Amino acid sequence: MMRKTSVILLSAATGAALTLFVTQPRAVFMGSSARAATADTYRQLNLFGDVFERVRSDYVEKPDDTKLIESAISGMLTGLDPHSSYMDAKSFRDMQVQTRGEFGGLGIEVTMEDGLIKVVSPIDDTPASRAGIMANDIITNLDDEAVQGLTLNQAVEKMRGPVNTKIKLKIIRKGQDNPLDVTLVRDNIRVRSVRARVEADDIAYIRITTFNEQTTEGLKREVTNLSNQIGDKLKGYIIDLRNNPGGLLEEAVTVSDSFLEKGEIVSTRGRNAEETQRRTAHSGDLTKGKPVIVLVNGGSASASEIVAGALQDHKRATIVGTRSFGKGSVQTIIPLGSGNGALRLTTARYYTPSGKSIQAKGIVPDIEVLQDVPDELKSRTDTKGEASLRGHLKNDGDEKTGSQSYVPPDAKDDKALKLADDLLHGIKNSASAAPTPGGDKAAADKPKAAN
Repeated sequence: MMRKTSVILLSAATGAALTLFVTQPRAVFMGSSARAATADTYRQLNLFGDVFERVRSDYVEKPDDTKLIESAISGMLTGLDPHSSYMDAKSFRDMQVQTRGEFGGLGIEVTMEDGLIKVVSPIDDTPASRAGIMANDIITNLDDEAVQGLTLNQAVEKMRGPVNTKIKLKIIRKGQDNPLDVTLVRDNIRVRSVRARVEADDIAYIRITTFNEQTTEGLKREVTNLSNQIGDKLKGYIIDLRNNPGGLLEEAVTVSDSFLEKGEIVSTRGRNAEETQRRTAHSGDLTKGKPVIVLVNGGSASASEIVAGALQDHKRATIVGTRSFGKGSVQTIIPLGSGNGALRLTTARYYTPSGKSIQAKGIVPDIEVLQDVPDELKSRTDTKGEASLRGHLKNDGDEKTGSQSYVPPDAKDDKALKLADDLLHGIKNSASAAPTPGGDKAAADKPKAAN
């Protein structure tokens, strides 16, 4: 019998996967000590059965048996580490949508403001953009149902749905005396995990926000567009992975491969030595050897750290910013059958090409750059990191907690971006830009939804 599973990398805040591989069940050879352990395990399971029956019969209100079992499974998994968990059927479906980066919807990024849905921006070439939905529009009703009282996730779920189905939005727009009624037909929406622009007339800036099934395709598209747009004066590429929480292992590998000609990208090592897997690059550098700067910070986790670590170890890119999150483990999604959800189980650690585990340590940038943080945000701009999570997998040596994760909203205030520009223009080099010992280094060690 074969079991289908999915491999993901995720931070404390995200998770998704559809990259499938097949594992064979292990043969079991049971000695006397194993039989004793099994007997003890069955005694503990009998204890669980006793507690379950006592709760069912004596709890002050009649409990839901399904919820009791799901809570027990969830408790078992969350007791392992911060990233293992149980997903019920709905959570599993939501995760699959998130990983695909593709769903039936309207094509608007939204947030919640004063209990109403505020449009952050419409996505180009979607039903929302074609209907003239604008940034800062306030959505008050969905199919004549008031959104007041709904959570953001509930509102997003209502706006998503099967392709070619209709939904009516009531919109309040600044400058309009009366609300607008707009009927939209849902279409297939692809989440843009890659955004790009020309920086300083001769630099290709590419921001990767997550690693879903669309990421490598989006990266290739933007590299082609920018190289054609800039032409022969192209100085190099800035790949911005700041506050990217991770995603699919396969996408981290193919994104890394896009910049490498050869060599190991990452290795994953499970409990047993035979489970070690190594992923290597194929010839063909998408950027044709142009200089690359990778921006990271305390919010760069998991798949982001695989990319940064691979390019750093191969000296293919200069890493600029602050130490990354430090999540060096791999989660496997194990479906439990129709309607039963899935397990998200930590099954391996990953290692950079040099054989280094970044678990609870993070990627240390080649050049550290601390941002100037507004006073009112100073208490909220450090990410505690993997090492601060209760129950995290331990690593040998000195673990690190906390790193700055603030990115200025205005590019002109972005010190890491400015340094990357200077490096690519030859105004500074890596040696002159590195922080002085005892300076900024010590300071760094201080502790929206789309539909």
